[in-house]
Amino acid sequence: MVITRAAAEKQEQRALQTLFCSSAALALNVRPDRAAAEIAKEALHLLMIGDFGTGGADQLKVAGAMQKFVGDSGVKPEGLLLLGDNFYGPVKGGFSVDSPRWQKDIEKMYPASVFPGPMWSVLGNHDYHDNPGGEKVQLAYASQPGVRWKMPAKWYRFDLGPAGKPLATFICLDTNFPTIAGGVDKKTKKPRGCLTAAEEKEQLAWLKAELEKPRAPFTIVIGHHPLYSNGDHGDTKQLIAQWEPLFQKHQVHAYLCGHDHDLQHLEMKGLFTTHLLSGGGGARTRKLEGKHEVPFGKDVHGFTHLQITAEALTFTHHSADGGVLHSVTKLPDGSFKVG
Repeated sequence: MVITRAAAEKQEQRALQTLFCSSAALALNVRPDRAAAEIAKEALHLLMIGDFGTGGADQLKVAGAMQKFVGDSGVKPEGLLLLGDNFYGPVKGGFSVDSPRWQKDIEKMYPASVFPGPMWSVLGNHDYHDNPGGEKVQLAYASQPGVRWKMPAKWYRFDLGPAGKPLATFICLDTNFPTIAGGVDKKTKKPRGCLTAAEEKEQLAWLKAELEKPRAPFTIVIGHHPLYSNGDHGDTKQLIAQWEPLFQKHQVHAYLCGHDHDLQHLEMKGLFTTHLLSGGGGARTRKLEGKHEVPFGKDVHGFTHLQITAEALTFTHHSADGGVLHSVTKLPDGSFKVG
């Protein structure tokens, strides 16, 4: 569904999008007093965060804001989308499926009483680097009986919606290519964990095959590193080269990621895919430094709400203080509406 506004607000947003599409500069931030997108109770709802796994006060604050949003809005989330860097720092006593951090920083931080649905997760660079073999632990935890953590493989697909007629296809990928996350650790002088070259090749073949298969009306791809970003890491040229042509050919509606510790919405001129960055889940934020002309970007802690109906995808960035920062609606034909 398309969100409603007063006439003056609609005129303002139409003017903003016209300016954007003509490559004129848009402000990086929208007014903090924008009303929330209209919430359709019959829609599918998911909350997403990336770069969250510190176990610290900021992660706790964002988690609290997510719980408050669910309580205040009355929505029943289908699940959580966890965009990588799920665990920061070496785990005391070693990282395993029995580590206390699973209970402290995952199960209790995002309680099943509020978020009963699955936690669909992808791997970030810290999930490889901070605990040797940490990616294997996260894959193994997903096989434990009764857990909400979903990571059946380093790359996988799931569909959401009515049986036999899903609304959205989600394709979850591992962005930790050897040329992106590999190399040698500056402190330990040891090789950093990442995908192998063979795994990168295997994933690409799998991605091409999945995009050739029948999919739901909306296709959403999830990874940790961004293709495009105004954050301090900037664009990831390897992903642009490998994935962007596929996204355009097969009309991927949205790419969701983290890595940069901020919240962003990017629309690249002439491209079909909307790029949403939700990296404010708990790690220290960093100032945006890029120069892409974008609808929104802000270095704040927060989370993103995704609402799915048969008519549209609606993404809304929320701050850790509970305020609505920015909203965009994506239609099946690839067009979008800000606000």
